[in-house]
Amino acid sequence: MIPTLNTAIPKQKRPFGSWPSPIGVENVISGSNRLGGLSLEGERLLWTESRPADQGRQVLCGRHLHAPWNLAAQTLIASPWNLRNRVHEYGGGVFAAYESRVWFVHDGDGAIYEWQESADPSQLKAPTLLFALQGCRFADLTVFPQADLLLAICEDHRDQNTQNTPEPRNYLIAIALTGEKRGQHHILAQGHDFFSNPCPSPDGRSLAWMTWDHPNMPWDSSSLWCADWSVEGLSNVSLIAGGPDESVFQPSWSPDGRLHCVSDRSGWWNLYAVGEDGTLINLCPMEAEFATPQWEFGMRTYGFQAQGEIVAVARSGGYAKIGTIASAGGTFSPIDLPWKEFRALQVGEGKAWCFAGSPTHSECLIEIDLLTHASIPLGGLAGSPYQTLLSSPEAIVCAGSGGEETHAFFYRPHHPEYAGEEGQCPPVIVMNHGGPTSACSSTLKLAIQFWTSRGFALLDMNYGGSTGFGRAYRARLEGNWGVVDVEDAVNTVAYLAAQGEIDGARAAIRGSSAGGYTTLAAMTFHHAFKVGVSLYGIGDLGLLAADTHKFESRYLDRLVAPWPEGKAIYEARSPLSHIDQLQGALLILQGAEDKVVPPNQAESMYQAAKQKGLPVSYILFPGEQHGFRKAETMRAALSAELFFYGKLFGFEPADRIAPIPIDNF
Repeated sequence: MIPTLNTAIPKQKRPFGSWPSPIGVENVISGSNRLGGLSLEGERLLWTESRPADQGRQVLCGRHLHAPWNLAAQTLIASPWNLRNRVHEYGGGVFAAYESRVWFVHDGDGAIYEWQESADPSQLKAPTLLFALQGCRFADLTVFPQADLLLAICEDHRDQNTQNTPEPRNYLIAIALTGEKRGQHHILAQGHDFFSNPCPSPDGRSLAWMTWDHPNMPWDSSSLWCADWSVEGLSNVSLIAGGPDESVFQPSWSPDGRLHCVSDRSGWWNLYAVGEDGTLINLCPMEAEFATPQWEFGMRTYGFQAQGEIVAVARSGGYAKIGTIASAGGTFSPIDLPWKEFRALQVGEGKAWCFAGSPTHSECLIEIDLLTHASIPLGGLAGSPYQTLLSSPEAIVCAGSGGEETHAFFYRPHHPEYAGEEGQCPPVIVMNHGGPTSACSSTLKLAIQFWTSRGFALLDMNYGGSTGFGRAYRARLEGNWGVVDVEDAVNTVAYLAAQGEIDGARAAIRGSSAGGYTTLAAMTFHHAFKVGVSLYGIGDLGLLAADTHKFESRYLDRLVAPWPEGKAIYEARSPLSHIDQLQGALLILQGAEDKVVPPNQAESMYQAAKQKGLPVSYILFPGEQHGFRKAETMRAALSAELFFYGKLFGFEPADRIAPIPIDNF
């Protein structure tokens, strides 16, 4: 046997964090276009796409079902229009379509506009105003074709802050689409704090919808209602499902007119059909989640083929699968696909469409052949050009707070040309998702690979309270926000450090919104992290409870304690109340127009850290709200974070980045 020569080029040794990487700031920004609102209408797919380079606007995109798979999508409604609403501040359900017409909410004035599509692009007309009500916001747009109505959730701010109406009122409305009454509205349902998911039956004789009331969030306790419909309005209103400890999700009608929903009455969000006697029938009992927290309107996790077969997304163990269930119920039959994450599912005859991602492919629109089980990304999108640079997520489970198991994805530093210096372990960045009921996923994110390709290890936490592991796992955070999430992160870092995977002395923790609170709490009440990066995070829980928007105004009742009765607990959990315990360095990034977590939280945290003499930087971004949308903001924030890590962890980034001022450094 002739021996073979090892021709592999030895890797260059450079300090972790200082590796040159072609995955730059601009790549992260270009890969951050968020897709949303996927809708199947006739022979076309419609969806929204955010455009950071266009001041964060959301545009309407579309493609015909029979278009070549590699043909790029059309941009149908773009600048100066911005398809966005601010109901619950997070929006969603921003457009609806029927035949050749599209109705959408424009963020510029909050009004609903109508747009007529044409086969001849030269004949396209500008959108025309359908409905506006000064001081009101609209979401969950739904066409009721049999009644010639557009249904919507209205969030009425007109009487807010008066003695009798301290917060906006929410209700379900109907808007006439044609005739003499075109553009006029009337209220269909009111009397609850929140409404969502108006859902007409296929024959137009019934209407279903969801409600919930303070202090609950929709994933805690919500209700499904159904009523008969006639030209006189709703009658025979009945409660179908829901209760103090039951969350329902996505009411939908099968082609034969049977109402379905998702409920977690079993401890898991399973799929149910409503029987003739009104009882719920679990179609496929599983320790899996067929729903997701309803932070936005218009979320969809299942749909029907013409003969009634159900196509659904089920999530367990940190991953998701698409599969089928017979219309009468039975086994969930997963479809073997290379994708690991799915959302915004739409189902047609023989095919399904959704936004999907995998560890090697960023989220994109895909088409699934339900017969052959083949799947293709639409629009000619290829996999990442950085395949050799990608770090693969490893699902890990370890003992977290109170000895309970906690879940995370671990990414090792990886670069084909560079390695760390001898005897050194990499610094680690711990990422905490928002919500805090959200979940991290294994979908390729260049925002993660940006760090791993420079020599960082990264830990993406699904701490107790995250979704995808059953109601009991979500309930771990009830009354324990700022405790369980923080201890899960601390314990997971200790677990990896003990295995020699990371340098525990060079650990950073970062997060946005709720994840920003976890970051600040970790830096205050534990000393496991040298650096904390808070993006619009919460420093004073009491201030948040007293000064936030309606949707989340009672959220902390369950996560912390009822307010103001539990004021002492809020103070005990608030980093700003315990600055004497704060250690390490802080980078604070904040939007100037944030209504969810107002800038005064960030300003107070910055001043407190500065006065204590800790290294701290604070950057306020004009025009930004809760979540950064502009390219220039994303560019500045990511560059600042890399610069900050370099200074505090003692390495020189290979990137040419503008320095930022660091107080007390």
